[in-house]
Amino acid sequence: MSKVKHSVATRRRKHRTLKAAKGFWGDRGAQYQQARRALMHALEYAYRDRHVRKRDFRSLWIARINAGCRAAGLTYSQFISGLKQARVGLDRRMLAELAVKDAKAFEQLLAIAKKK
Repeated sequence: MSKVKHSVATRRRKHRTLKAAKGFWGDRGAQYQQARRALMHALEYAYRDRHVRKRDFRSLWIARINAGCRAAGLTYSQFISGLKQARVGLDRRMLAELAVKDAKAFEQLLAIAKKK
């Protein structure tokens, strides 16, 4: 029986890790051990922040909608409640876009929300 050698697999694994860590600060992008640790850390943050990003955007949309509502003398919760009662099916992302880019359309939604 011959001895099993792992050099090809090891080299490939190390190359893959260093390629993923390219651009990391200092030796973290050049030395395998440093790169491996930094990459594990980075991947944990990437996993977590894919979920955090959704929360952050929702908060941003709500802040923009609220600003548009307050300018018209209505609170955010009154606005959303009024739209729900009027069966307006726009999500917060679209409402925020309208509040920022299309004031006339947003004013019409405010009028609808105030009626209810």
